[in-house]
Amino acid sequence: MTAADVIVPHFPDLSESQLLQLDALADAIWTWNAKINVISRKDPHVMERHVLHSLGIAKVMRFQPGACVLDVGTGGGFPGLPLAVLHPETEFVLCDSIGKKIKVVEAAAKAAGLKNVNAVHARAEHVPGQFDFVVSRAVTRMAGFLAWIEGKITPSPNHDLANGVLYLKGGDLTEELAEVNAPHTLHHLGTWFKDPFFETKQVVHVDMS
Repeated sequence: MTAADVIVPHFPDLSESQLLQLDALADAIWTWNAKINVISRKDPHVMERHVLHSLGIAKVMRFQPGACVLDVGTGGGFPGLPLAVLHPETEFVLCDSIGKKIKVVEAAAKAAGLKNVNAVHARAEHVPGQFDFVVSRAVTRMAGFLAWIEGKITPSPNHDLANGVLYLKGGDLTEELAEVNAPHTLHHLGTWFKDPFFETKQVVHVDMS
């Protein structure tokens, strides 16, 4: 399935060049996945279950030009790479503690011609600088994740949502979020994406301002 098939119904404002970029990164990740396992080899639905899933964050909020976003535990580049295509004037730093995964990210970003992505082989705690938002896709429990990124959020707001975390995760999060002291809200992806895959998928926004 191409970006025109999967993404356009939900993001009709994308340009032809952006659709080609999404196709290129999906193809690159699937090709590299045969050598370096970054997504399930039993799940060929890269465009829907990885690219579109990542873009669920953009249904909650679009990043402003000049914003800086950190993707923690990016794996094969999700959610950072698709979001970088959607926001060409936003800077994205994608980090992972596993070097071979960063190799995949770099190859996919190059294939898509992305100029606003910096892939870093490092744990989140060791990435320098501050960011408007930190994004991620279910790398650990939220309380532990917030400890990893302590001090990484800039206090200067420039978006409709307060600076903080936009975290993709599925299932019942009641117990997990009870451990989080910061203000947070849930946004259900089933609101926008009707495929059954998204029924239990959510974006959690944590206010870190």
